[in-house]
Amino acid sequence: MSNDTATTPPAADKAGAANTRKVFIKTYGCQMNVYDSVRMGDALAGDGYVPTDAMEEADLILLNTCHIREKAAEKVYSALGRLRDMKQARQADGQELMIGVTGCVAQAEGEEILRRAPAVDVVVGPQTYHRLPEALRRARQGTRVVDTDYAVEDKFEHLPVTEKARIRARGVTAFLTVQEGCDKFCTFCVVPYTRGAEVSRPLHQIIDEARRLADAGVREITLLGQNVNAWHGEGPDGREWGLGDLLYRLAEVPGLARLRYTTSHPRDMDDRLIDAHRDLRSLMPYLHLPVQSGSDRILKAMNRRHTASEYLRLIDRIRTARPDIAMSGDFIVGFPGETDVDFEDTLRIVQAVGYAQAFSFKYSTRPGTPGADLPDQVPEDVKSERLERLQALLLKQQAEFAKSCVGKVIDLLLEKPGRNEGQVIGRSPWLQSVNVDAKTSQIGDIIPVRIIGTGPNSLFAEPVRDVIIA
Repeated sequence: MSNDTATTPPAADKAGAANTRKVFIKTYGCQMNVYDSVRMGDALAGDGYVPTDAMEEADLILLNTCHIREKAAEKVYSALGRLRDMKQARQADGQELMIGVTGCVAQAEGEEILRRAPAVDVVVGPQTYHRLPEALRRARQGTRVVDTDYAVEDKFEHLPVTEKARIRARGVTAFLTVQEGCDKFCTFCVVPYTRGAEVSRPLHQIIDEARRLADAGVREITLLGQNVNAWHGEGPDGREWGLGDLLYRLAEVPGLARLRYTTSHPRDMDDRLIDAHRDLRSLMPYLHLPVQSGSDRILKAMNRRHTASEYLRLIDRIRTARPDIAMSGDFIVGFPGETDVDFEDTLRIVQAVGYAQAFSFKYSTRPGTPGADLPDQVPEDVKSERLERLQALLLKQQAEFAKSCVGKVIDLLLEKPGRNEGQVIGRSPWLQSVNVDAKTSQIGDIIPVRIIGTGPNSLFAEPVRDVIIA
């Protein structure tokens, strides 16, 4: 579930625009980076920065980076080379352009970014972006800044409260980070080294932010975390709550009609969370639950700490609790030592589960992870052939799931205008994009529609009747 987008929070009041600076934020990677980019924009607003979606207009350009994909750091350095030329051209005209690198590549590379990219002014890690305004003030005084220490203070407590108008302008859906970091140490993954240990936000922070979002018109919230279902905190009853308890509490927030969460680890799917899927109408019947491989031998080498059969039994329990749930997953092919037999085990688990959506990748080494030093690295051509076979199966399952929706009447949250007059785009309970002609409805309404067709990446629907459900 990756993004490579320009994140541009809504513009602030233009009064006094001559004294404002413009910021362009390029976001790479997952939804958590999207959330972080939005919150960085909020933090900078207090210093007079307003967002722009035109890089050439910006006084500040931030690259909010991801370290998950292959050669992530080199892609960032390549982008910085282009920004260097832009900065030099600005300086020749007597104008200022500041450049910052944030996110996981910033955390991993640190001082190396300043050494290799002299145009960069600030390097700020994902745990310290609340200190970004101060870093920029220091850089403007001539000191290039690297701030990648794991902050002792709670960064969320230090971020400003987002203005209602800014929330409303972002739309009727929102991300809300509740957990960060990872203690699982899968041998292929850099997250524990770039995001740190698992940390859960306090319950009161999450509820307060959810209330502000709902009060500004947000109808659907997606809870985010590297291992979101590892969230825990003290509840008002004095006992430790888990993600299931949190979802029950969020379901009581007035105005919130829909709840989602991602990304989960199979080891953290407890009974209370499964019960929430059974009991809460607002918790959407869609679950992203990565397995990575169907081979027990490879799962052990990955340090996943579960077997294929344990994963399948968990899926059965979840589907018993919520029969209409759609499953999504992640898969890595070509992990060191993976044989043809191991890969066939992966195809078998895909067949057994039947995924509505999935993400699959060739294994690539990450310096500093245990997987990088394992013997029996799989040749690239073998990885490519296996990935092609796996993706063909996953795409077939995705198309079959979409076709199974045709004829169903579903509740559709209307999110944004479509390309054609009167057309609106929404999301199904199973996270599919749905196009519908809904001239009498408004963005933010939830209406009943009947699915009448499928496209390559979306569904088509018609209103069932002139009624608003919520």
